[in-house]
Parts: sequence; C-alpha cells; structure tokens
Amino acid sequence: MSFTKIAISGTSSESGKTTLMGQLLRELPEWEAIKMTRGHYRSCGKDPHACCVSDLLGNEPLVRSGFRETFADDKDTGRYWEAGAANVHWVIVTEDQVERGIKLALARVQSPGVLIEGNSFLKYVDVDFSVLVMNTNEKTRIKGSTRWAFEKASALYCSDTAEETSTLFRLKSKYSSDTGKDEVPVYGPADFGKLLARVQHIHELRTGVIGH
Repeated sequence: MSFTKIAISGTSSESGKTTLMGQLLRELPEWEAIKMTRGHYRSCGKDPHACCVSDLLGNEPLVRSGFRETFADDKDTGRYWEAGAANVHWVIVTEDQVERGIKLALARVQSPGVLIEGNSFLKYVDVDFSVLVMNTNEKTRIKGSTRWAFEKASALYCSDTAEETSTLFRLKSKYSSDTGKDEVPVYGPADFGKLLARVQHIHELRTGVIGH
C-alpha cells in the first residue's frame, strides 16, 4: 500500500516532538503514528530491569500495534491516540534492529499517511517530508543522531519560537558544511498553519487528496 510518510525528529528528548506530532494528528484525520524507541541493555546505567524498555529488548525488533497494546495515559503513544490517530505502532529496538523494526512497522500501516517520531530510522528509509524539532535551551545536549535528522530535514521547527535560536545556530555551525544544507525553512508555533499546509501539499502531490 502506498502512503505518505512524514518524519518528526528532534535534537533532544525534550525538543517538543510529541507535541508537534499531536498537533499534526489532530489536523490529519485517519493518519497513523509510529513511535521509535531505541534502547540499550543497561542504557540507563542501572539494573537492566530498571530501564523502561530493557526488559522488552530481544533478538528481534518488537512492534506493538493497536489501542490495547500501545495506549497509556502517561506515554507518547497514548497522546497519539488522544490526538486522533487511526492506529499507533510502537517499535522497540536495539541499535542493530532499527532498519528491520521500522520496515516491520511501515508494513502494518493501512492509512493514507503516517507520522513517524524518531531519528535513527532516517538512515534506512526515505520519507516524503522530514521535520527536525528543536527548542531554544542553550544547555540542551544535541543528540548524536541529529546529524542524520538534519541531513534529511525538509524543515526545522523551533518549538517555542521561530526566531534564530542558539540551538539553530549550533546546528548550522556543526552540520551545514558537511551536508551542504545552508538554508532550510524554519517554522515556529505561530507558523503551524504554514507547516501543516506544507505537509498537506506534499500529501496531495503524492496521493491527490488533501487531509486524508
């Protein structure tokens, strides 16, 4: 099945990815959502059973789908459901399972479009549009996987402002010369309508139908 794939990646764990995912899902009826969680054994530095996903890691990627398997009030996947997602897929993988995990999840999509939250999967699949989300916190540590996300970014989204931020300056200084990407459209909360229109336009070009 052919469908539109939109990536929502982030420079850090608190960049605002999930909030933007929710906003977009509310405006894109019938779309599905994928949450990528890349874990490591003892990744939290504690007992492996103390980590939120360590006990779920195995020899094969784990993909959970549907309301019963993915809804929780305090989880990102629960927020996707509350925003109106037609279905939610949660992918739990180790570093070397990312490619297989995302492809297994995409094979389950039955809607005209899907929003995918994560960074590392961008190494392995092409998407129709990719948004890199950041905030203005100068002390925020930029994740290593941001290089891939910046390279694939169709647009940048500053979750608390659309102004030139220190985070944006650091991104351009660190990655622009390597990727050859000097100018990328930058959006902020006040520009959400423009970003949504861009996503809808991409979807229309692919499918000929807006908003489905």
